[in-house]
Amino acid sequence: MLDRRLYRAALFLAVVGIAIAGYLTYVHYAGIQPTCTSGGCEVVQSSEWADVYGVPVALLGLIGYLLILGSLLALRGDAQRFASAALSLVGFLYSGYLTYQELFTIKAICQWCVASAAVLTLLAIVTLWRLLVSSGGAAEATDAG
Repeated sequence: MLDRRLYRAALFLAVVGIAIAGYLTYVHYAGIQPTCTSGGCEVVQSSEWADVYGVPVALLGLIGYLLILGSLLALRGDAQRFASAALSLVGFLYSGYLTYQELFTIKAICQWCVASAAVLTLLAIVTLWRLLVSSGGAAEATDAG
């Protein structure tokens, strides 16, 4: 039962992440400014940390969220739990690095980046919890896993 709830939470969070990263990717390629109430989105989105070797970080985030969702939908059992946890953890760590850059280097905050960081934090918690519960023998066999 717990495994199923965590699985559904991970699915929901991955879709929310896709929406956020998808919006930022659209904004990038459309050449428009993101809707922003914090005032820092434009500064962050135009900083040197907004792309990696010419690839927008927003697109990398979108790909990451799609990979997490794909791992949840296409894989089963331990492979699913491990892949989704590993991908979420990598995303969480990279998001932490980018948040550090926002706070201490760029000195501007993008509300969309904060939202994505929050989603990745929750995804990492949920998917790691799910992995740890299953490795402890407490996970029940479900349609999800």
